[in-house]
Amino acid sequence: MSTAVLAGRPAAGPFFPSIRPGALDRLDRLVRPARFERLPALAAAALLPWLAVLAVCHETPWVVLDLLEFAALLTLDAAVRRRSAAARWAGGAVALLLAGDALVDVAFAGPGHAVLAALVMAGCVELPLAAVCLLLGRRAAAR
Repeated sequence: MSTAVLAGRPAAGPFFPSIRPGALDRLDRLVRPARFERLPALAAAALLPWLAVLAVCHETPWVVLDLLEFAALLTLDAAVRRRSAAARWAGGAVALLLAGDALVDVAFAGPGHAVLAALVMAGCVELPLAAVCLLLGRRAAAR
Protein backbone atom coordinates (compact mmCIF):
# COMPACT_ATOMS: atom_id res chain seq x y z
CA MET A 1 0.00 0.00 0.00
CA SER A 2 1.22 3.45 -0.83
CA THR A 3 2.05 5.92 1.93
CA ALA A 4 0.14 8.50 -0.11
CA VAL A 5 -3.04 6.51 0.39
CA LEU A 6 -2.48 6.47 4.13
CA ALA A 7 -1.90 10.21 4.14
CA GLY A 8 -5.07 10.83 2.14
CA ARG A 9 -3.37 12.31 -0.92
CA PRO A 10 -3.09 10.88 -4.44
CA ALA A 11 0.07 9.00 -5.35
CA ALA A 12 2.30 10.37 -8.13
CA GLY A 13 2.85 6.97 -9.65
CA PRO A 14 2.77 3.28 -8.87
CA PHE A 15 6.54 2.95 -8.42
CA PHE A 16 7.45 6.25 -6.78
CA PRO A 17 4.58 7.26 -4.51
CA SER A 18 6.64 9.77 -2.55
CA ILE A 19 7.67 11.84 -5.61
CA ARG A 20 5.33 14.74 -6.10
CA PRO A 21 4.15 15.43 -9.67
CA GLY A 22 6.17 18.64 -10.10
CA ALA A 23 9.41 17.36 -8.58
CA LEU A 24 10.96 16.25 -11.87
CA ASP A 25 9.88 19.47 -13.54
CA ARG A 26 11.78 21.49 -10.93
CA LEU A 27 14.84 19.33 -11.48
CA ASP A 28 14.38 19.78 -15.23
CA ARG A 29 14.59 23.55 -14.79
CA LEU A 30 17.93 23.18 -13.01
CA VAL A 31 19.43 21.31 -15.96
CA ARG A 32 19.30 23.98 -18.62
CA PRO A 33 19.86 22.61 -22.12
CA ALA A 34 22.21 25.40 -23.15
CA ARG A 35 24.54 24.54 -20.30
CA PHE A 36 24.41 20.74 -20.39
CA GLU A 37 23.49 19.89 -23.99
CA ARG A 38 27.08 19.19 -25.05
CA LEU A 39 27.90 17.16 -21.93
CA PRO A 40 27.37 13.72 -23.54
CA ALA A 41 29.86 14.54 -26.32
CA LEU A 42 32.38 15.90 -23.81
CA ALA A 43 31.98 12.81 -21.64
CA ALA A 44 32.51 10.59 -24.68
CA ALA A 45 35.69 12.49 -25.55
CA ALA A 46 36.90 12.16 -21.95
CA LEU A 47 36.45 8.37 -22.19
CA LEU A 48 38.95 8.01 -25.03
CA PRO A 49 42.18 8.29 -22.98
CA TRP A 50 40.74 5.93 -20.37
CA LEU A 51 39.86 3.44 -23.10
CA ALA A 52 43.48 3.56 -24.29
CA VAL A 53 44.73 2.84 -20.76
CA LEU A 54 42.34 -0.09 -20.39
CA ALA A 55 43.32 -1.48 -23.79
CA VAL A 56 47.03 -1.35 -22.95
CA CYS A 57 46.35 -3.17 -19.66
CA HIS A 58 44.37 -5.88 -21.53
CA GLU A 59 41.17 -5.24 -19.55
CA THR A 60 38.86 -6.52 -22.30
CA PRO A 61 35.55 -6.58 -20.35
CA TRP A 62 36.03 -2.99 -19.19
CA VAL A 63 37.03 -1.88 -22.69
CA VAL A 64 33.82 -3.38 -24.07
CA LEU A 65 31.68 -1.72 -21.37
CA ASP A 66 33.32 1.66 -21.88
CA LEU A 67 32.99 1.36 -25.67
CA LEU A 68 29.26 0.76 -25.16
CA GLU A 69 29.11 3.86 -22.95
CA PHE A 70 31.06 5.83 -25.59
CA ALA A 71 28.65 4.81 -28.36
CA ALA A 72 25.58 5.49 -26.19
CA LEU A 73 26.89 8.95 -25.22
CA LEU A 74 27.47 9.87 -28.87
CA THR A 75 24.02 8.54 -29.78
CA LEU A 76 22.45 10.65 -27.03
CA ASP A 77 24.38 13.70 -28.20
CA ALA A 78 23.11 13.27 -31.76
CA ALA A 79 19.53 12.65 -30.61
CA VAL A 80 19.53 15.69 -28.31
CA ARG A 81 20.89 17.96 -31.04
CA ARG A 82 18.16 16.75 -33.43
CA ARG A 83 15.47 16.94 -30.73
CA SER A 84 14.58 13.37 -31.65
CA ALA A 85 12.05 11.25 -29.79
CA ALA A 86 14.81 8.63 -29.54
CA ALA A 87 16.65 10.89 -27.08
CA ARG A 88 14.57 9.49 -24.23
CA TRP A 89 15.71 5.94 -25.04
CA ALA A 90 19.31 7.00 -25.55
CA GLY A 91 19.32 8.88 -22.25
CA GLY A 92 17.92 5.84 -20.50
CA ALA A 93 20.53 3.58 -22.11
CA VAL A 94 23.37 5.88 -21.07
CA ALA A 95 22.01 6.14 -17.52
CA LEU A 96 21.65 2.36 -17.28
CA LEU A 97 25.19 1.76 -18.54
CA LEU A 98 26.70 4.38 -16.23
CA ALA A 99 24.79 3.16 -13.17
CA GLY A 100 25.76 -0.43 -13.95
CA ASP A 101 29.38 0.60 -14.42
CA ALA A 102 29.34 2.40 -11.07
CA LEU A 103 27.79 -0.60 -9.34
CA VAL A 104 30.27 -3.07 -10.82
CA ASP A 105 33.23 -0.78 -10.09
CA VAL A 106 32.27 -0.54 -6.42
CA ALA A 107 31.39 -4.23 -6.14
CA PHE A 108 34.67 -5.47 -7.62
CA ALA A 109 37.00 -2.85 -6.12
CA GLY A 110 39.70 -4.18 -3.85
CA PRO A 111 39.93 -3.13 -0.23
CA GLY A 112 41.31 0.20 0.90
CA HIS A 113 41.97 2.97 -1.58
CA ALA A 114 40.47 1.09 -4.52
CA VAL A 115 36.98 1.01 -3.03
CA LEU A 116 37.29 4.65 -2.00
CA ALA A 117 38.30 5.62 -5.54
CA ALA A 118 35.38 3.62 -6.96
CA LEU A 119 32.92 5.31 -4.58
CA VAL A 120 34.25 8.79 -5.41
CA MET A 121 34.09 8.06 -9.15
CA ALA A 122 30.55 6.72 -8.83
CA GLY A 123 29.28 9.56 -6.63
CA CYS A 124 31.03 12.44 -8.37
CA VAL A 125 31.10 11.42 -12.04
CA GLU A 126 29.09 8.39 -13.15
CA LEU A 127 25.83 8.79 -11.25
CA PRO A 128 25.51 12.58 -11.72
CA LEU A 129 26.26 12.14 -15.43
CA ALA A 130 23.60 9.41 -15.58
CA ALA A 131 21.04 11.78 -14.02
CA VAL A 132 21.91 14.60 -16.43
CA CYS A 133 21.66 12.23 -19.42
CA LEU A 134 18.22 11.07 -18.26
CA LEU A 135 17.03 14.66 -17.95
CA LEU A 136 18.52 15.69 -21.31
CA GLY A 137 16.82 12.78 -23.02
CA ARG A 138 13.52 13.54 -21.32
CA ARG A 139 13.67 17.21 -22.23
CA ALA A 140 14.74 16.64 -25.86
CA ALA A 141 11.98 14.08 -26.40
CA ALA A 142 9.37 16.41 -24.91
CA ARG A 143 10.07 19.13 -27.50
